[in-house]
Amino acid sequence: MSARKRTVVLISGRGSNMTALIAAASNLDYPAEIVGVISDRANAAGLGIAAARGIATKVISRADYTSKDAHDGAIDAALVSFGAEIVALAGYMRILGARFVEKWLGRMINIHPALLPAFKGLDTHARAIRAGIRIHGCTVHFVTLDMDDGPIIAQAAVPVMVGDNEDMLAARVLKAEHRLYPLALGLVAEGKARMEGGRTVLAHFADDADNSSSVVMAPDPLREETDLEHLARITP
Repeated sequence: MSARKRTVVLISGRGSNMTALIAAASNLDYPAEIVGVISDRANAAGLGIAAARGIATKVISRADYTSKDAHDGAIDAALVSFGAEIVALAGYMRILGARFVEKWLGRMINIHPALLPAFKGLDTHARAIRAGIRIHGCTVHFVTLDMDDGPIIAQAAVPVMVGDNEDMLAARVLKAEHRLYPLALGLVAEGKARMEGGRTVLAHFADDADNSSSVVMAPDPLREETDLEHLARITP
């Protein structure tokens, strides 16, 4: 197996997607190795999780720097010190500057809790429910200068159930995120997904043939309530 790609995760909070990436990378056959976690918030719960798993952590708070560029520069320096080859944003809540993004272009990925290009930005689940959509999900994409606008690497869809509220839908999508992000990072680390000419190019990769017949429908028109009285009349 070729050398695993050194990956640093940027977080701002609980780090649940970071935890999913760490779990995937605990398998030595996984093509990426999580070598560091950086947070812009000292109280981010994900820092403790990473440290408990033996992963180096670093806090780079915006308040400690006189400008956004200086803050970005400190993050870049930390990435270099970690020997980062891939940067994975996992709930990192700050917009990175143009110089930083351009340096890491094609090597920095993000997960977004919606099926891009729909519902860019914040409050995706509440907005999805208000819009009345029946299919929602998550997207992993390359990071570019425009927020939530980079080339899509992978997506996962979940149904929006009739009785869903924002929290219920968010929990369902989060489960999908925890499966999707390790898959997408693995593709990038293996060179099977790369950014080229402003698009994602998939190489040496084939979808599971079973996926071609997969359908997510909500509500499912094939499922009907059972008439128990009618069933009793026709059952011997």
